[in-house]
Amino acid sequence: MVLSLLPAFGAPRQANAQVPSSETQVASAVLAGPAAQQAGAKVLGFDPAGQLVTLREGDNQLVCLADDPADDSFSVACYHESLEPYMARGRELAAQGTTDGNQRLQTRWKEAEDGTLAMPEAPATLYVLTGSAYDSEAGEVVDSYLRYVVYVPWATIESTGLSEAPMGPGSPWLMYPGTAGAHIMISPPRTPAGG
Repeated sequence: MVLSLLPAFGAPRQANAQVPSSETQVASAVLAGPAAQQAGAKVLGFDPAGQLVTLREGDNQLVCLADDPADDSFSVACYHESLEPYMARGRELAAQGTTDGNQRLQTRWKEAEDGTLAMPEAPATLYVLTGSAYDSEAGEVVDSYLRYVVYVPWATIESTGLSEAPMGPGSPWLMYPGTAGAHIMISPPRTPAGG
C-alpha cells in the first residue's frame, strides 16, 4: 500500500499509452488537493511523448501530479512543496531503473540522513486520490477514494503518541517511525460503490 502512494513517474513507459490533454490532466490532478488551493497549484503531468513535464506553474505551496497514462489504474496526488526534493528523487531513482519501491525508500532515507536530500522541517501533507477512472465530462473521479499522508521526518511513536498500526477504521497511525520517511497515515473507510 505505502510503496504505491505515488505513481513511479519516470519508470519504463508503455509506448502506446493515450496521453490526455494538458487541460484534462490539470483538472483531474488538482482534485486530490484542498479546494482552496487547487487553482494555484503547480501541476506535473505528461507531454504527448509520455515524458513528465510541468503542465502549469503554481503560485502557492501545492504541487500536484497527474495520472500516469501508462498505468491502468487512476491515481493523482498533491503535496506540499517542501516534499518536492523527496518526491523528485523517487522519480529520478525510478527513471534510473530502481524498480523496487523499498530500495527507493532506503536510498532516499540514507541520503536524507547524510544531509544530501532535503526533507521538510515541519509536517507536510500528501493527498492521494485514486479511483477506477476520471470522467472528464463530469469533472470527477469514478469510485473515488482519498487518503492522507502527513510526513513528519524522524518522528517516533514516543514523540507523537501515535500507534504503529491503525487502531480502527480511519484512525491515524505512524508508518516508518524514526526514519526520514516517517509519516502519519490516515486512510478513511472506503464508501461502497453506489453508497
